Amino acid sequence: MSKNYMSIDQYGQTYHDLGKHPLKELVKRLGCRKNSKMYCDRKDGTTVHVGYVIGQHWCTLYEVKPFEMEGL
Repeated sequence: MSKNYMSIDQYGQTYHDLGKHPLKELVKRLGCRKNSKMYCDRKDGTTVHVGYVIGQHWCTLYEVKPFEMEGL
């Protein structure tokens, strides 16, 4: 199963089904080519890449995984 992503911007707008290449799809949907990576600091002091700033949208990415539960 290939990875799939979704994004939520700072306004609460969601972008679903971004596929395997989320940056390419977000740039296409938002109609803005100017973009940069967005980072966040963790409590342990490390910095992680969490999404992209595309135009005026700060898009945080999430990996979508199917829900599965072992049978009882």
